[in-house]
Amino acid sequence: MMSRLLSLALMGMLCAIVHGAPASAADRSIVVASTTSTQDSGLFGYLLPIFMARTGIEVKVVAQGTGQALDTARRGDADVVFVHAKAQEEKFLAEGFGVKRYDVMYNDFVLIGPNGDPAGVKGKDIASALKTIQEKAAPFVSRGDRSGTHEAELALWKQAGIDIAAAKGAWYREIGQGMGAALNTANAMNAYVLSDRGTWISFKNKGDLAIAVEGDTRLFNQYGVMLVNPEKFPHVKKDLGQTFVDWLVSKEGQDAIAGYKIGGRQLFFPDAANGGG
Repeated sequence: MMSRLLSLALMGMLCAIVHGAPASAADRSIVVASTTSTQDSGLFGYLLPIFMARTGIEVKVVAQGTGQALDTARRGDADVVFVHAKAQEEKFLAEGFGVKRYDVMYNDFVLIGPNGDPAGVKGKDIASALKTIQEKAAPFVSRGDRSGTHEAELALWKQAGIDIAAAKGAWYREIGQGMGAALNTANAMNAYVLSDRGTWISFKNKGDLAIAVEGDTRLFNQYGVMLVNPEKFPHVKKDLGQTFVDWLVSKEGQDAIAGYKIGGRQLFFPDAANGGG
C-alpha cells in the first residue's frame, strides 16, 4: 500500500513538472509597447533574437504611435515602453507610470517629397521648407496619430512660425496611420511627408519619393526606454523588464544597435552613454 501511494505521489509530481513547464516558459516573456519605427525599420527583428539567445526572455512587441504606446503602458498593458518623444516620456514619468527613463539611441527625421521637388524646398533648412510648402499649398501628408513623428512634425511647424491648426487646408492631409501608410499616401499623392530615417531606409515602396530636406539639427530624433512602474501595476514583470532595459543600454545591446544596417547604411546610433532622465 505504501509503495502504491509513493508511486502515485511520484507520478503526481512528474505530471506537475511536465504540465508546469509551459507555464514557466511562458512567464519568461515581456510586453514592450514601442513606436512603429522600431518595428517597421526591422530593428526589433534584428535585436530581439540576439536578446532572447542571451537571456531566454521573449519580447512581445505592441507597435503603435508613441502616444498610443504610452497610453498602453498607462493602462498597465505593457512591462516596458520604448518610444521617441522625450516631452511625452517625461510627462509619463512625472505621472508616476514609469520608473526611470534611459537614452538608448538616435537617428534623425527627413522630409520626403516627390523626386522632382515641385515646391522647390530641397536643402538643409526644415523651417524654410515647411514655410514654402504652406505658402504654395503643396500636398503634405501628416500621420495625425499622436506618434513621436507626428509630435515632431507639429513642433517643426511651430518652430517655422506656422499655426498648422489654422493654416491647414485641402493641401494638408491627416491620415491617422503609421509611417508606412503615410509614405504610401505621399507616393500616391505626389506629396511631402516627414519620416524617421530608419523607416525611410527600410521602406520598399519608395516609388518617385526622395529625401528633400536633411541635416538640420532640429530633425534630431532621440529614443528612450522605461520600465513601467510595478508599484502602480504589481503584475509588471519587473525583473524581466529591467533585464531588457539594462541590456539595451549595455555595451552588448549598444553594439547590436550599431550593427543593424541595411545596404551598408546604419539606421540607429547608440547613445546610452549620455544617460537618461
